[in-house]
Amino acid sequence: MITAIIQARLSSQRLPKKLIMKINQKTLLENLFSQLSYSKQIEKRIIATTSDTIDDEIEHIANSLNISCFRGNSLNVLDRYYNCAKLFGLETIVRISGDAPLIDPEIVDRTIEYYKKNNFDYVSNFVKRTFPIGTEVEIFSFETLEKCWSNAKKPYEKEHVTPFIYENPDLFNIGSIQNIENSSHLHWTVDTIEDFTFVESISKKIKNRPILMNHILDLLQNEPDLVKINQSVDPFAGFKKSKMET
Repeated sequence: MITAIIQARLSSQRLPKKLIMKINQKTLLENLFSQLSYSKQIEKRIIATTSDTIDDEIEHIANSLNISCFRGNSLNVLDRYYNCAKLFGLETIVRISGDAPLIDPEIVDRTIEYYKKNNFDYVSNFVKRTFPIGTEVEIFSFETLEKCWSNAKKPYEKEHVTPFIYENPDLFNIGSIQNIENSSHLHWTVDTIEDFTFVESISKKIKNRPILMNHILDLLQNEPDLVKINQSVDPFAGFKKSKMET
């Protein structure tokens, strides 16, 4: 069974409680799950949140959507992922970040299909970046996750779950999906209020459901000024900060 684990928490430093901010009368988390519901490859979805009281609301949303919820370590997200996968007896795991409400189900399925057709330990669409930030997909076996959990030592490896895998290609057989055109300069993750405004604009202007990457690229081609909304935001700020603290 292929299971998506979506990491989610409300204590984000740059935009607290962003996942319950609403677009089209749905929280960002609900928008994400709506997008994922169009995946033909994902068989089960689980929210992995923290055991902190602030995230009771995440569990409430999961319950309202009839989606399983696991609660674990707030800082060591790798440990949260591992224990979630172990508790549910997962075999193949798709990692999705909760701050990607415009995740593209077709990219998700393409990544999963590539993994299934080959003998990789890990496949992603961002180790060699060509896709927009906010479309990230990772897939790996429980054995790969367990090896990562057992060997990762640095704080940023534990906070960001998979760096130990893709930074150690000698230990893992790593596959990569790449886009025909390099659109990695664009981003529609939600880390700041500018990002939220950008995603809100996209969601309201595009009527198709699900909203696919190509729909967004077409919109930005026709309305290039939209990119200016969050152009000054560094989508890697959190990762850089945690890596510097190692």
